[in-house]
Amino acid sequence: MKFQPTILIQLLFTSLLFLSVACKNEPSEPEVTQPLTVSTIFSDHMVLQRGDIAPIWGTATPGIYVDVQSGWGNSVGAVCDEKGNWKVELPTPLAQGPYNVVIKAATDSIVVKDVLIGEVWLASGQSNMEMPLAGFSNELINNGEAEIANANYPTIRFFDVARAIALGPSSEYIGEWKVTSPTTADQFSATAYFFARELHQQLNIPIGIIGSNWGGTPVEAWMSREKNLQLNEFEKELSALSKENIEKYTNWFAQFPTVPTPTDEETWESLTLKDDSFSQPTMDDTAWEDVSVPIVFEEWENITYDGVFWFRKKVNIPSVTADYTFEIDGRIDDMDVTYVNGKKIGFTLCWNCPRTYTIPKEYLQKGENTIAIRTIDTGGGGTIAGDVFIKDASGKKISLNGSWKAKHTAGMMDGKFMLYTENPAALNNPPEGIGSFKLDANSPTVLYNGMINPLIPYTIKGAIWYQGESNVGRADQYLKLFPGMIEDWRSRWGNDFPFYFVQIAPFDYGNNLSPLLREAQRKSLATPKTGMAVTMDVGSATSIHPGDKQTVGYRLAQLALANDYGKEVTASGPSFKQHTIEGNKIILEFENLGTGLVLKKDIREFEIAGSDNQYFPAIANLVGQTVEVSSSKVTQPKHVRYAFKDISTAALYNVEGFPVSSFTTEE
Repeated sequence: MKFQPTILIQLLFTSLLFLSVACKNEPSEPEVTQPLTVSTIFSDHMVLQRGDIAPIWGTATPGIYVDVQSGWGNSVGAVCDEKGNWKVELPTPLAQGPYNVVIKAATDSIVVKDVLIGEVWLASGQSNMEMPLAGFSNELINNGEAEIANANYPTIRFFDVARAIALGPSSEYIGEWKVTSPTTADQFSATAYFFARELHQQLNIPIGIIGSNWGGTPVEAWMSREKNLQLNEFEKELSALSKENIEKYTNWFAQFPTVPTPTDEETWESLTLKDDSFSQPTMDDTAWEDVSVPIVFEEWENITYDGVFWFRKKVNIPSVTADYTFEIDGRIDDMDVTYVNGKKIGFTLCWNCPRTYTIPKEYLQKGENTIAIRTIDTGGGGTIAGDVFIKDASGKKISLNGSWKAKHTAGMMDGKFMLYTENPAALNNPPEGIGSFKLDANSPTVLYNGMINPLIPYTIKGAIWYQGESNVGRADQYLKLFPGMIEDWRSRWGNDFPFYFVQIAPFDYGNNLSPLLREAQRKSLATPKTGMAVTMDVGSATSIHPGDKQTVGYRLAQLALANDYGKEVTASGPSFKQHTIEGNKIILEFENLGTGLVLKKDIREFEIAGSDNQYFPAIANLVGQTVEVSSSKVTQPKHVRYAFKDISTAALYNVEGFPVSSFTTEE
């Protein structure tokens, strides 16, 4: 749930915030000349929050005066501090624009064109927020092609922050504002696009979306070091992320030649890393490590976890009369190029897709053949999962599970591959302690530092969030971390803004732990000014990325319309309130009913248990606006739960079509 080809890793050691309060003294004679700059987000096509104060900041020569003039008539200025930092606070109107904003300092000037005044929302999270309208390789947005073709909304603008990690709060980032059109919308977050479109259509004002997402990342990566330490969950990990360790790490990596990471699918497929010989049957791999496939890379490799991993295996084929097929019925996380006897048979840029590649018979020979797979893990866990095999035209399989030769041939850092094979002496002589050091997008604080802090204090109306899949299995911890992250962001912005999030959808995680994570999300609604879009009815057993992002974006927008824009709309589904026990029945009460409850009798999602906590399927009946639950196998019920499995289907709604969240009465 984490591959996306554009990866920018910035390792920054400063612990100082870029944002400085501008000096109010009279201008002084500058000692160092610096060009006038403005932070990246203040660029053509931007959207500023209407009827508010917009901080604008940048750098110039220390001591000089910077003047900011707006097309709507306001003008403000500030003197640069001793480091050249400046910041102004520009009042914004209710009008929409477009306007120009002119920034002047001495002989320098910057003109920001086509500025709109509207509503600005931050959209963040992992791959389900990141998932674009074009979808992923094997996972598409419902009706995606038509949605892209009809995306003619020039007053909806997107600014996507490039992926970046940082050890300390950073001011550096890459991104640009884009105007929504059929030629740009394909790479916009689908969830955020449908949210923005609904707001725009209901409010008839410009909408700006600031996207800051990274697939496969946990919540702790998105909050500050101070908040992580306060919550006391990752003290060991944060201690490891020291300046001393990172200097060891970067100095060691600097000994290897580098190749930039690609930015598009075509470049990924044609990527050369001075490793072409590894696919050839004549290549001597006797010195490579012996591993067993299926494999989790982190359980094998102990120097670094991300990068390029080659796997090779000899297989005996008794006869060759027709094409064969190579298959993996699980996945390769994140991507692969696969070869037979040095000939490429397939490429897949998808972290959770099965692989099926045709092996032309002319590539094969009777007897010994060489299968070679170059895998690339761009962050988080890497794996070859599931059964690996080839089969002939009749369907007879030859298993490839078991012993393979393997080699970690390149690492990843600073948006580059570091070619280990070009300096084996350095590879075999890592600095002391580097084996236990890990730095990637899953590390606590690094995404806050690299992808959230640079945006502060850009004025936003609120935030939408879609994340949680990477914290499945740690529900109790998430119940601390997630509300903590919301508090952290609000504190950093100095703004108690609304925060609306998406509950993770049903999916076959294989451990039946996702209901506990959903429960932690549901309980997080105790945090003020939050709302949750329930997705019990849009999940998929086979895809962690549901294609129905239209419903998700719509439900997030209803929360904002009802709570922040004064619209009389139903904002969410009913929520569990309390239960009472009457004989062999448990009576469930709900709030936020809308115009009433609807129970789908053909879907059995309620379970009931006695004091032994052994749950049995239960019969549920709608009685007025309550639900009565009972089972002949439980005569003295104590607990009831609803839709409490990895794979569940919504059975309880309100009349307006919003589903009830999964829940349990068990504490």
